[in-house]
Amino acid sequence: MNKQFLTRREALARSMGGWGSVVLSMMLRGEARASGAKVHDLLPRSPHFPAKAKSVIFLFMPGGPSQVDLLDPKPVLNQFDGKQPPIKVVSRRDVAKPNLMASPFRFARHGQSGIEVSELLPGLATVVDELAVIRSGVTDRIDHDTAQYHYMSGRNITGFPAIGAWVTYGLGSENQNMPGYMALHDGDALIGPRAWTGGWLPPTYAGTLMEVQGVPIPDLKRPASMSQAEERSIIDMVNGLNRLHRDKHPELLELDTRIANYEMAARMQVEALQTVDLAGESESTRKLYGLDRDETKGFGMRCIVARRLVESGVRFVQITSGGWDHHSKLAENLTKSVGKIDIPIAGLIKDLKQRGLLDSTLLVWGGEFGRLPTAERADGRDHNPRGFSVWMAGGGIKGGTIYGATDEIGYAAAENPVSHSDMHATILHLLGVDVRKLTYDYDGRMETLIGVNPARVLKEIIA
Repeated sequence: MNKQFLTRREALARSMGGWGSVVLSMMLRGEARASGAKVHDLLPRSPHFPAKAKSVIFLFMPGGPSQVDLLDPKPVLNQFDGKQPPIKVVSRRDVAKPNLMASPFRFARHGQSGIEVSELLPGLATVVDELAVIRSGVTDRIDHDTAQYHYMSGRNITGFPAIGAWVTYGLGSENQNMPGYMALHDGDALIGPRAWTGGWLPPTYAGTLMEVQGVPIPDLKRPASMSQAEERSIIDMVNGLNRLHRDKHPELLELDTRIANYEMAARMQVEALQTVDLAGESESTRKLYGLDRDETKGFGMRCIVARRLVESGVRFVQITSGGWDHHSKLAENLTKSVGKIDIPIAGLIKDLKQRGLLDSTLLVWGGEFGRLPTAERADGRDHNPRGFSVWMAGGGIKGGTIYGATDEIGYAAAENPVSHSDMHATILHLLGVDVRKLTYDYDGRMETLIGVNPARVLKEIIA
């Protein structure tokens, strides 16, 4: 009976010109190149200086969460609800004479820090002392796509690497059985997969989309008709050929990724499936993340998988939860958006802390911008790039902190404005990386995450 697959010995024996022995010798030398050219891999690399965090969980809320309804209370809005604002407020459409709109939600102080939090965030209120709430976010982009590009990649146009790709490029990963940058999404950003793109960095560092139910990554499982030994033979032969071709064409960076992906895919067949198998989680843990509720189950599963990934040594995990663009029916739609994420995120922080992982894991939450304090379509809010809220927690962050402030109506940053580039510089700093020294030679230019943008590290929120 004819065999469908060749064994390694058969493949090498049938090879012409003696290339089989060359391939075998190269395999025995691992990833080292005979040419001495640099190999782009995910092996851990030392930071520029001692790091406070080892990994990042980046919670991306595309659409623009409303700061005046969640984390930045403005009593003046209640006092002047339906009236003209005391200062000029500019929207995208520059609507004539917009009226202020009070928040339909109450705020209360929580924790020892006494940080005021909306009633929409009962879960986050229980961990508010772990947060550094930044109330003075700013950007010069008022439309979703350009602002999302800037928030995720430091530039307002497509094609540049996302921050997670820069982190894995600079530091590699502690886990060699999984990609260093994983993307878990529950509702897309407007820019879609470009939110986790590797851009022109070597493809090894791009984000990998992972599902939390079923097969986590398409085509990951080995066909039932193929044995593990047969699969190994094919991988060895194909990667041997790829290595020979790579040494002749070192400029083709995707060849490094192709070789690494074949090897990693084989290892991932076990670990990736184990990561999304939540059967072993206790009932108390499942409840902590909201898996017992329909509205929180999806995002809660992603948060548990994120914890498992950083626990296993994955460097950067990005969770996206879309649906924050509330131009109308703010009270109804914001309640739904927050209701999906609040309990799971609080559970994630508590779980990381009880496992001793919070000190080494940096959490970042926010969207590309915020919302205006004025009304749009009677009961919604338009985009606001001039003053919005984000928060950080965990690895190296001074919890129970408020940094910056907006004006009396929550329209524009009035104290210590924080740009996207400031956020990026701070994230990398906490990982032990100088944002200006992490460079890549692209098309003759030494590129960085922030480009020519000014950026400062927010040392005031660092413990």
